[in-house]
Amino acid sequence: MSAEKIDAVVIGAGVVGLAVARAFALGGREVVVLEREGAIGTGTSSRNSEVIHAGIYYPSGSLKAKLCVAGRVALYPYLARRGIAHRRCGKLIVATDAGQIPGLEKLHAQARANGVADLRMLEAREARALEPQLSCVAALESPSTGIVDSHALMLALRGEAEDHGAAIAFRSPLVGGRIRGDGIELDVGGAEPMRLTARTVVNSAGLYAQDVARSLEGFPPEHIPPTYYCKGNYFSLSGRSPFARLVYPAPESAGLGVHLTLDMAGQARFGPDVEWIERIDYDVDPERSRVFYSAIRRYWPGLRDGSLQPAYCGIRPKIQSRTEPSRDFLIEGPRDHGVAGLVNLFGVESPGLTASLAIAEHVMGEC
Repeated sequence: MSAEKIDAVVIGAGVVGLAVARAFALGGREVVVLEREGAIGTGTSSRNSEVIHAGIYYPSGSLKAKLCVAGRVALYPYLARRGIAHRRCGKLIVATDAGQIPGLEKLHAQARANGVADLRMLEAREARALEPQLSCVAALESPSTGIVDSHALMLALRGEAEDHGAAIAFRSPLVGGRIRGDGIELDVGGAEPMRLTARTVVNSAGLYAQDVARSLEGFPPEHIPPTYYCKGNYFSLSGRSPFARLVYPAPESAGLGVHLTLDMAGQARFGPDVEWIERIDYDVDPERSRVFYSAIRRYWPGLRDGSLQPAYCGIRPKIQSRTEPSRDFLIEGPRDHGVAGLVNLFGVESPGLTASLAIAEHVMGEC
């Protein structure tokens, strides 16, 4: 099979892959997106909280901190310009006992160090004035946190990329490839198998990014991190939400706690929790609701029995185990691994959606 030569290939049509394809196309580069499924954003990109993060939690100087803040600053104008449904509803991070207040103060300082200057500490009465059903001893208010219709965002990114010449090949899994002197040769499966030789390849395959890297003959295996799956389950609230803002408890290991978020229709949902798993599995165990009730009632005692229903789950593409500290985004280009034209994106979990436009610009700088 002869190989068709192409300028750039993006592997994965999630929100980050689509943002990268858009950036290439706007830059006048020929780009094809390879997507193993039959639609855009079927994995992590459509199985999350749809939150626009401010950039509070991440270590200063990390890619997560820098790209989240830059991504948020770029995202709100992009959403407004494209008419994509979103709302800057704000968020309260709550301390439910006095022992958690120093943690909120530490978050406040972390946010300032990351360039997030609009947070303010609230006393319990101030927080309850905003959200009367809330139970807390203090709260940290983030007015620049918001929500977005993630599928509408991905449709806009896809449309803009295609309008500037990008093409998306659905049901086109990468089955292997080789590092060659004249580019990276890719074997693509599906109903119409093909072979491409690309000058630039961006591996944005999410949960499968390590598999993609391992399938490329000649790529140094020491630059492929381990793969761990951390599942986050969500439960929806029956009836009307009593909250107008997002409510987050103090952060916990591997996640941000069982928080309350809203969709664009105002429906409340809770999650994600933290469930380490060995294989990809999108079933939600209804029995996990017992832990949800207990966690939620710490900040909303009025939650009624029987008001939570299983909604959906997502899987975080972790590159550290449950016993290791959280790791930064791992975006490796030729300067890191020595393979010309290849950029691997590993461990792109939250705040990947918020950071998507900024990640695309960062990737462009690596190519």
